[in-house]
Amino acid sequence: MFPIRDDNPTFLTPVATWTLIGLNAAAWIFVQGLGLPGPLLASVCELGLIPGELLRRLPPGTTVPLGPGHVCVLTGDASWYTLFTSMFLHGGWFHLIGNMWFLWIFGNNVEDSMGHLRFVVFYLLCGLAAAGLQIVANPASGVPMVGASGAIGGVMGAYILLYPRVNVHLLVFLGFFVTTVAVPAVFMLGYWFLIQVIGGWASLGAEGGGVAFWAHVGGFVAGVVLVPIFRRRELVARHPYHGWDAVPPPPFRRIP
Repeated sequence: MFPIRDDNPTFLTPVATWTLIGLNAAAWIFVQGLGLPGPLLASVCELGLIPGELLRRLPPGTTVPLGPGHVCVLTGDASWYTLFTSMFLHGGWFHLIGNMWFLWIFGNNVEDSMGHLRFVVFYLLCGLAAAGLQIVANPASGVPMVGASGAIGGVMGAYILLYPRVNVHLLVFLGFFVTTVAVPAVFMLGYWFLIQVIGGWASLGAEGGGVAFWAHVGGFVAGVVLVPIFRRRELVARHPYHGWDAVPPPPFRRIP
């Protein structure tokens, strides 16, 4: 299932969401060289979050394989700022585009509930929470963690609490058959969260890279916890579909 749009109006121009998307795109272009092997590897090794290096669990000179012919050589001097820089780096085109698409679909309405500056602070805190849970899950890992998906998980956690009954339109792939359906946000985002938890449990004790499931879980939970603090009631109140008392849309409605 892949979201293509929602039925949630916005009232504020989503300046912060656009800015975050722009910063991720700028990092991909100017820091990661549009995914060319040299700049991509250097950025991931130097600016990605490496739990074992950050916590001094791994000695300098440790080599971490990142794929055929590619390794990171750890220097042992990982800096705290990788907690932030890692949020704006990606491992490939699909990684970047997928994350930015989810941020665009759900970020504008969450920003609409908080205002621009609050949303940026909220986003960064969710990203830190995501990194924190991933570190706790595997503190000795030498695999660099990059991507905005932990912070975006926080945005999705906020969305499910703010607008649980809003229709989200999804592309559904059934083999060679592709269709579209509209489902309540609570179903789509709840299903996404469940998949992350299952994937996280399955990944415990596994070696090597892959999806940072616990970062997604940590970001999502942080979003649920933080949104009551960051939302502004007067901004949320003007949305026609906020909260559980909104008129429920017909679930599982097929879109022609």
